Amino acid sequence: MKIGLIKETKVPVDNRVSLSPEQVASLNKRFPRHEIVIQSSNIRAYSDDEYRSVGVAVVEDVSDCDVLFGIKEANKDSLLPGKHYFFFGHIAKFQEYNRPLLQAMIKKGITFSDYEYLVDENGVRVCAFGWWAGVVGVYYTLCGYGLRTGLFALPKPDLSFTKEKLLNILKGVKLPAVKLLVTGNGRVSKGAQYVLDAIGAKKLSVSEFINVDKVDDLSYCVADVDLLAKHKFGKAFEMHDFIEHPDDYESDFHKWSQATDILVCAHFWDNRAPVYLDVEELRSTRIKMIGDISCDIMGSVKSTLRSSTHDQPYYDYNPISGQEEKCFSSGNNISVMAVDTCPNALARDTSEYFGEMLVEHVFNSLLEEKPSDVIERATILKEGHLTKRFNYLENYSRS
Repeated sequence: MKIGLIKETKVPVDNRVSLSPEQVASLNKRFPRHEIVIQSSNIRAYSDDEYRSVGVAVVEDVSDCDVLFGIKEANKDSLLPGKHYFFFGHIAKFQEYNRPLLQAMIKKGITFSDYEYLVDENGVRVCAFGWWAGVVGVYYTLCGYGLRTGLFALPKPDLSFTKEKLLNILKGVKLPAVKLLVTGNGRVSKGAQYVLDAIGAKKLSVSEFINVDKVDDLSYCVADVDLLAKHKFGKAFEMHDFIEHPDDYESDFHKWSQATDILVCAHFWDNRAPVYLDVEELRSTRIKMIGDISCDIMGSVKSTLRSSTHDQPYYDYNPISGQEEKCFSSGNNISVMAVDTCPNALARDTSEYFGEMLVEHVFNSLLEEKPSDVIERATILKEGHLTKRFNYLENYSRS
């Protein structure tokens, strides 16, 4: 078997890669019957020479590879017929903008496995960047608050950035004495909490956060969805019921809206679930800075009008007009951070982390030539045909 790590074709560019140079070299040594090669790229977090230096072949053409690994969606024109691709597809939730990608893969007889659906027997994801999204999302959000208020200006991450560098930068400034709310309690939220704890933010109870108007230090609270929504008919909140029947619930966010200065959105949202910050609530909220790491466009937070980029992470939302304005242009506006590829800011750290999970859950099975339920569950297409697990995409794939 010959495996290729493809160059990224997504715009804006993504610098991450599925395996670090050392990880590729280790796999090639452990499995000498097979070979992993690297498609040359000038945007990857690791240079071509770093791969060459550990004995990994760097090639221009990957058409002789059997399996191809990327990170973000491959450009449909770059797809090679009949190959097995792995990347984040963003198609299985009927994302309209990627319908042409799915159709192109079907037409070209491609087998496609989506990283998002690499899950264990309990449905828990085994390969994800979520924790790192929380880490970077908090950094970007605090950077934005500093720029909005004029309190500080922190450096924009580049390829030299590491988690340690990011934390040291935050520890080196006087952080604002405001209240920050983190929503959700999954991987993204855990990453956000990790940063806040590491930089000395004070964690408040729900009662303290809601009832204490002013704080002496940067203080935060965590609210999972059971504290964001309530049952429409007065029943007790049950997570299983909320997941199965989100339309039976309504927002209970007003108490947070009036007590929060900075909002970090790290919750999972279904389009049948309640809207927490609707247009009306945004007109009266105390919140002035929103870091929407989840980045559900016009989803549970209606100020997220679009995703933003690492080059330009911020824009303002005018709560009166409901329109976007230039970032930090008015104290009456709400400033929004909505970068939807946050982990790319720590591209080397996150690539190595992701690679470790891929080695454990994907590459070992693939190179040992053993059947893998994890890979099977993530496979949306087999030779251009929808698998049974994803046959609900039939109409979407053809219309």
